[in-house]
This record gives sequence, structure tokens and C-alpha cells, in this order.
Amino acid sequence: MGECMTASSDMTNKLYYGDNLDILRRYIPDESVDLVYLDPPFNSNRDYNVIFKDESGNNTDAQLVAFEDTWHWGPDAEKQYNYLTNTALNEGRVPEQVSTIVGALRHGIGTNQMMAYLVEMTARLVELHRVLKPTGSLYLHCDPTASHYLKIILDSVFTPQCFMSELIWKRTSAHSSAKRYGPVHDSVLVYTASSHFTWNQQYTAHDPAYVKSHYGQIDADGRRWTASDLTAAGTRNGSSGQPWRGYDPAAKGNHWKFTLENLERLDTEGRIYWPAAGGWPRYRRYLDEVKGTPLQDVWTDIPPVNAKAAERLGYPTQKPLDLLERMILASSNPGDIVLDPFCGCGTALVAAEKLDRKWVGIDITYLSIAVMKARLANSFALTDIEVVGQPTEVEGARGLAQAPNTDGRYQFQWWALGLVDARPVGGVKKKGADSGIDGVISFTDEGGKLERVIVSVKSGHVNRGMISDLRGVMEREGAAIALFVTLEEPSRPMKDEAATAGHFHSEVWNRDYQRIQILSIRELLEEHKRPDLPAFVHQPYQQAERQSASIAAEQGNLFGDH
Repeated sequence: MGECMTASSDMTNKLYYGDNLDILRRYIPDESVDLVYLDPPFNSNRDYNVIFKDESGNNTDAQLVAFEDTWHWGPDAEKQYNYLTNTALNEGRVPEQVSTIVGALRHGIGTNQMMAYLVEMTARLVELHRVLKPTGSLYLHCDPTASHYLKIILDSVFTPQCFMSELIWKRTSAHSSAKRYGPVHDSVLVYTASSHFTWNQQYTAHDPAYVKSHYGQIDADGRRWTASDLTAAGTRNGSSGQPWRGYDPAAKGNHWKFTLENLERLDTEGRIYWPAAGGWPRYRRYLDEVKGTPLQDVWTDIPPVNAKAAERLGYPTQKPLDLLERMILASSNPGDIVLDPFCGCGTALVAAEKLDRKWVGIDITYLSIAVMKARLANSFALTDIEVVGQPTEVEGARGLAQAPNTDGRYQFQWWALGLVDARPVGGVKKKGADSGIDGVISFTDEGGKLERVIVSVKSGHVNRGMISDLRGVMEREGAAIALFVTLEEPSRPMKDEAATAGHFHSEVWNRDYQRIQILSIRELLEEHKRPDLPAFVHQPYQQAERQSASIAAEQGNLFGDH
């Protein structure tokens, strides 16, 4: 935890599977990250009476399960509280003011879901502060349910002097809500590691009403302009303080904004406006030469990811790409490292890759890991992304599938889909009895036609009948190819059944591909075997979004029922 690790490019452009607190301590060196964005899960839709209800210490530990973002006060929360408030346990790694604030919050609000959330978040914010460079910034995305508590904690971790802004993002339009004002915004709390933080001023387009009222002059070529003052306050002795064309700025206690030589040049170029009724000359300031309005702290110009958005994956908490791009552009430079410790469907990573930044993504569900791998592959043809913390041998995979919790086999399923670069279908919901599809891979064939490969994953006993069933699903769905991924080794009858399905002929590649392919986890891990599929014809990023929309339209909501 904060040992003398050195920053290395080896940690970047990787996905890390596991608890981000452990990942941060094990893999991320001190002062190695330029920008942190985090959107930690919290069930803000729950009633306050439930969130603040006192809980027994025997309840389930706080944990992050995809979409079930409820925290509980249990043994893990108690452990983190003790670490944060006991110097003997944290060995001085937690500032005294942080310990004081955490202790006061527990005394004030008790042991409940909110306090569990705050304790777990504080432990992580201490680590995120450690990994930030002195020039770095942290953006914490939250909503009014807990933002006031988080700001107090951030003040104690970063100091109040390092608070930069509270951004207000209007995430939805009018919201019907009984007996209260409609909740339509999220907050993003922005803190910097020091006063020497990276900052690139961002701008928004001028309001149309402002343009009409302030840039009402229009040239024959359609360019809008306004007549602005050529003088500034205060007299000067140099050229800019001398009379020009009979106008003496010193008489008004002013000086020209340009030297006399530049005034002559501007007049020759037609940039000086001479009022017909007389009066002082003025400068023609064109609208297309103005950057826009400096970005303010209320953002109403970026809509949420709606049902028809090209980038939509169906991930419940997915944030729009434009939102992340704006933050990354403002607080980092090309080549910098962007870290998202709760990366979900990976929007921050996609934005970082698009903007030529390095990135580090952490998540505790294989569903998210699989989605991110597929998304980065579809958008940028990144097909060899390393996932740190995933099983690397069969017994580890078996342990994942047999994990003593209800999510074990689904975590295995999502992890296995990632091995073959397939998009999950169905999310955390159990697949329907008539579906038989766990994942989808897309490829393009003749004429740019989008074809599908359906994937079925099995972690238990397998037999020939399952291959026959998969063939029926493939034909019912009109899929070109089907993959059967199995933890147990396939039998000879299963392979024989797969062979009877025949071949798919690709016109683009002019070759045949077996229609049903069986791959064992052993082959994928030990022999590095991969599905034999036609390549996806990768397009530049801007076109990849449109292709993703086409895929979504064909295969349905990524996280909905198939």
C-alpha cells in the first residue's frame, strides 16, 4: 500500500479484474496517474428510511455486483472503518483529518447502508489520492443522495484548498416525481492533487440568442461579426498611445489595443469598421474566430444515452461519451494516464483511447470486463487487451465457476465470453429457456452484410444433446456460426454432432468455416486456441459507432432479454 513502486507503462491499457482497493494497492504506483474518473455505484433510488436503517453486523458484506449497487454494514465495512480510524492498522497512510471525519460521520449517522458506502469509498479515495500525480485531477460522479457526504470526505482527503468545482450535469429532461422537485441532475465533484494541476480551457458554442443580439452584422459571404472597441483603459507612451487618423486615445485616458503599424494593416485587410455616421473606428470581430463561451459548471448541452443513441449498450448506468471526452480534454494531455476504478461498460476508457490517452480500467465483475473488451475491440480493433486477475489455468476457472455464491457460474460465463471476444447477452438476468445464447460475435461479409456468431457457455456436465440444441438455436436465429465453450472436455459424440452442421462460406475471405465449433477452456488457456471466424472488417472510430448501432439493432439490447 503505497510502497516504493515506480510508474511504468506496463500498467496501462490493461483491464484489472477484482476489488479496486486491492488492485490499487497491488498494481498502481504512487503519483503515476494524471486523471481519475469514478462513477461508484450506489442505489440512490432506495428510500432514505431504508438507506439509513441500522443494520446488523452479520449482514452481507458491502460488495459491488453489476447493477445491484446496494451497500451494507457488515464485517468488511467494519474492517475498513477500523483501518481508516486506527493509526496502528493504517500505519500513518490515512491522514488524521480523514480519521476524524469518518469517526464523526459514524457517530452522526450510525451503521447503515450510507455509512458502509462512505467507509468503503473513503478507503478508495485515500488510495486514489496516493496514485495521482501532483498535476493530476479527480472527477467523482455522484448524485444528491450522497454528494454532500462525499464532498466532506474529499475535503479531508485532498484538503478544501484542492476543491476545484462541483459540476452539475442535467442527465434527463422533466422527471415526474411525487411530492418533490423532479430530480434531473447528477453532480461531479472535481478535486486536484495540488495547485499545479493540468488545465485546458474548454468552450461551448454561443447561445443562438446571444449570437443574434451580439453578432448581428453579416458580410456578403455570410460571416457574422460585431464591432468591438479598438481601445483599452490607460495611457501609454509607445506607438499604441499615439493619435491615429485624427483620433487620439489619450484624450479619453485610453490607448489603442494595437500598434499604429498593425492598425494600418488591419484597415488594409478590411478589419476596421468606420461608422457611417462618424465616431471612433471599431474592430470587426468575427464569430468564427471566437472560441465560444468558456465552459461553466452547469452542463445542459450533453444529453444522456437514450434508447436510440448509437453508442447505447443497454448498460443501466452508461454515461455519454461526450461527457467523458469533455472531462478528459480539460484535465489531461495526449499521452497522459486516465484511471477508472469502477469502469463498468468502459466509457472513460473508450474516450481515453479515442483522445490518445493511456488508460487503466478496474472492475469486479466479469460482465463489465467482457463488455469492455468487446467494446474496445469493436471501436479500435484492440483484440489483445490483457486482463490482470483472471484465471490463467483450468483449475482457476473451475474455482471461479464453483465460487460459493449465486453469481459464480455467471461470473464464469462472462469471463469465458471475454476469452473469445464475445459481447454478453442478457446481462445479469438468466437466459431464457428458449434462448440458449450467452454471447454474440459479429463479423462483416460480402457487401458489408453483418453476420452473427452466437456463443453458448457451459460450466457443468456437457453432452451431445447440447450440441444438437445449439444447432437448432443457430438455425432459428439465422446465425452464420455457433460457438460452444465448455469447462469440461467435449466427447467424441459431441464433436461428431458438430461436424454434421456443415460449413459457412465467406465470400469476402473465399473460404469455409465450420458452422458449430467446440472450444474447451483448456484449449483456450493452455493451447491459446481461438475460434476460426471471418475477421470483422474494422472501420475508423467514427464509423465504428454506426456499426455498433447496427449490431445493437440486430441483436437487441445488450443487457436485455434476447
